[in-house]
Amino acid sequence: MAAFNAEVARRNRERVERHADQIRDRCKTLAGFVREAWHVLEPETRYSHNWHIDAICSHLEAVVNGRMKPRLVINIPPGSMKSLLISVMFQAWLWGPCGMPARRFVSTSFEIGNVERDTGKTRDLIMSDWYQSLWPTTLTRQARLDFANTATGSRIGVAFSALMGKRGDVLTIDDPHSLDGAESDVQRGNAVRRFLEGGKSRVNDRQKSIIIIVQQRIHTDDLAGAVLAEDLGYVHLNIPMEFDPERACVTYDIDGNEFWRDPRTVEGKLMDPRRFTAGDAEDEKKQSYSWQGQYQQQPVPREGNLFNVDKIETIAASPGGGRAVRGWDLAGTKRKKSAWTVGLKLRLAHNGMLIIEDVRRLRGNPFEVKVAVKDAADDDGMAVKQSLPQDPAQAGVAQKLDYAAWLEDRNFRFSPETGDKEFRAQGIASQIEAGRVQMVRAPWNTALKDELRAFPNTMFKDQVDALSRAYTELVREKPLSANAAPEIVEVDTKPEVHDPRVRPLVEEHRDVYEDPWAA
Repeated sequence: MAAFNAEVARRNRERVERHADQIRDRCKTLAGFVREAWHVLEPETRYSHNWHIDAICSHLEAVVNGRMKPRLVINIPPGSMKSLLISVMFQAWLWGPCGMPARRFVSTSFEIGNVERDTGKTRDLIMSDWYQSLWPTTLTRQARLDFANTATGSRIGVAFSALMGKRGDVLTIDDPHSLDGAESDVQRGNAVRRFLEGGKSRVNDRQKSIIIIVQQRIHTDDLAGAVLAEDLGYVHLNIPMEFDPERACVTYDIDGNEFWRDPRTVEGKLMDPRRFTAGDAEDEKKQSYSWQGQYQQQPVPREGNLFNVDKIETIAASPGGGRAVRGWDLAGTKRKKSAWTVGLKLRLAHNGMLIIEDVRRLRGNPFEVKVAVKDAADDDGMAVKQSLPQDPAQAGVAQKLDYAAWLEDRNFRFSPETGDKEFRAQGIASQIEAGRVQMVRAPWNTALKDELRAFPNTMFKDQVDALSRAYTELVREKPLSANAAPEIVEVDTKPEVHDPRVRPLVEEHRDVYEDPWAA
C-alpha cells in the first residue's frame, strides 16, 4: 500500500507541474477546489460528486463574495461531507485560491475530538506538496488545535462549550450538540443560550464577518431551530434525505432574488442514492425519531405529538361559503426572542370541512399589532369575525375598550382564555385526527405544520393558540356537524363593545386613532 500511495503522489506531482494554471483556474470555485484537492485527504477513496455538494459550495461562495448575507444555517443528513466541506476545505480554499490568507477562523463543535480532527485535516491539506506548489503558504505556529501563517491568518479550534473569549473573521459551528446532550433540556438550553447571548458576537466585524452553523436537526429547540425561530437574518439551506414538495427549500440572495431551489421534484426522491440507498432509508425509518430529525431535518419529540399533521390535506383554494373566524394570539413587543402575534383564519365550509385559509404572523410593538388586526379585519370583511383574547382583571378591560375604539364598525369579539394551551388545543386536534381539517396551499404552510408537529414541545406556540381560538369561536357560534347544511351567514355589523368610556381614550390619542365619532 505504501508503494501504491507513493506512486499516486508522484503522478499527482507531475500532473501539477504540467497543468498548474488549469488546476488553479478550476479551483476558483469551491466545488472545483473540492474535486482537485480530494486526493490529498482521501487518496484511497474515489471522489463521488452530487448536487448537494454544489449547493453547499455555492452558498459558501455567496457569503464570501457578498451576494448573500454572511449568516448561514445548513441542515443536512449525516454522511454528506458537511464537515469536510465546511470545517476543512472552506478555509484552505479561502487562504489559497481566493487569495485571502489573512482570514482568521474559529472552528467549533460539541466534541473537542471533532475539532482536533478537522483542524489537523485542514493543516495537512495546506501543508501538502500539492497545495504548496500551487499556493505557497508558510505557517508560523502549529499546534494540536490551532495554527497561523505569515499573513496573520489563523485557525483556532475550540469546543463549543468554550467558545467565549475567541474571535475571528469566520466562525464555523459544526454540530453544536451531542445526540445525548440534545435530549437534556438543561444541556441543550445552555448551548443555545451560550450562542444567543454571546457566541454570535465572536466575530471581528458584526456586519461582514461570517457565521456558519451546520448540523443535522436533533431537537425542535436545538441551535439551528432557535436561530431560525428568532429570525436572526440567517439564510437557511435545508436539504432532507427524502424530498418533501411541501417543504422544498428555496434560498434568496441579498437583493431578495431567488438564489437556489432544491432540484428535486418527485416526492420521496433521495438526496444521493449512491451514498444512501432506498434500503438504507427503510432501515433508518425504523427509528422514526432519528429519521425525522437527523435525516429529514424535521425533528419531533420522542413522546409524540398532539396533532397528527399528516392528516391535514393541502388544497389549492378554499371553496368559500359557510362561516369563518380569524383567531388571534397577541404579543406586544418587537424583541427577536419574543413570541409572535398571529392571526389565523379558519372556515367551516358547507361540507363540514374546517379549512385553514390564511395565517398572518408578525413581531411588532402594541400599535403595530393593532394595525395588523385592523388590516386583517378590513381584508376579511364583516363576514369574518375577529376573535381576540382578553387579558384577566382590569388590564383586560382597558385593552378591550382600547381595541373597541380602534375596531369600531368591524366584526370582532373578545373572550378570556380558559385552560392551558394543550387543553385548548384538544378540540381542533380531534378534528385533525378525524381528517376534517384542510389548509390552503401557501408560503406559511411549512411554519404552521412544523409548529403543530412539535407542539407542545416547541419554543413558540402562537400559531397553535390562534388556531385553537378560531376553532373554539366557531364551535361557540354553532356546534360542528359532519353533514353541515348550507346556511345563510348572519353578519354582526356592530362590535361587541360600544362604551362611552372609550371616548376619552380617543381624545387622549387623537394623533394615533381614527375618531369613530367624527362627522
